[in-house]
Amino acid sequence: MANIKKILILEGGFNEEHEVSLKSASEIKKIFNKINLNYKSLRVNPINFKKDITKYKNFICFNALHGPFGEDGQIQKILKQKKIKFTHSGYISSKNCFDKVKTKEIILKNKILTPKFFVLTKKDLNSEKLFKIKKVFGKFLIKPSNSGSSFGIKILKNNQDLKNLINNLEDFKKKLKNHNKIIAEEFIVGKELTVSTIKFSKQIKALAVTEIRYKNFFFDYTAKYSSGYSKHILPAKINKKIYDKCLNLAKKSHKILGCKSIARTDFIFDNKENKIYFLETNTQPGLTSISLLPEQAKYKNISFKEIIIGILKNLN
Repeated sequence: MANIKKILILEGGFNEEHEVSLKSASEIKKIFNKINLNYKSLRVNPINFKKDITKYKNFICFNALHGPFGEDGQIQKILKQKKIKFTHSGYISSKNCFDKVKTKEIILKNKILTPKFFVLTKKDLNSEKLFKIKKVFGKFLIKPSNSGSSFGIKILKNNQDLKNLINNLEDFKKKLKNHNKIIAEEFIVGKELTVSTIKFSKQIKALAVTEIRYKNFFFDYTAKYSSGYSKHILPAKINKKIYDKCLNLAKKSHKILGCKSIARTDFIFDNKENKIYFLETNTQPGLTSISLLPEQAKYKNISFKEIIIGILKNLN
């Protein structure tokens, strides 16, 4: 670590995941303070970022951002253009993983199972279109193609759910004011599983499989980031063959999506059909005190400090 002189923590971001980013940044700062690393932090505003970052040309950027302009390739592209080194995945990988449609296209090309889906624009969202989708899928969900932390997800399991959405469609569209591309996806009933992956050397390691159970209707923002709203079962109570397959699928996803450093891949396991469905890969997994990646690392006897140092040593 002696060659790492100055670090700039990128935090905040003006999006729906602002608070999560600040929590991740807070945990990172604790480690930097413990190991006496010299750092500064920058509250990122997308409007001023290009100008603000010019003051930090000789710094390494530790990307503690989540959501739009943090993990969607935009900030990565700017940093690359300005020849400033940064952590986590690069521009292309970040852009592809943040776009759920693009991710699914890459995953399908590599013969990995993922729920069936339709791509819509916000303008397409009307009662006629929604009834047609229900006819095809039965149960389905809709969500913005480019967002994280379960923002804007609606799950439609029955006619009443559909009726409620149609009655409040304009309000729902207003909530998605910054999102035009929408994905309608078949709803798979099963266990929600997640696997963190790290690539700190040539080899990609899958840490563990966690099953997520939650008090809310689904694994939403509150369940992800509020203590007591979700239960992490680690290791997941699934048979060894399925457990190992999840680990291998997560490593494969990390590789084919071009992720660097750390990532986390989510799955649904349909135990009736005995099928594992890929949901998404997150290139900026949370590093808060209740986040899944640090928890899985601890389970594998890898300290949070080792994770942070590993991220710092694998720069773009």
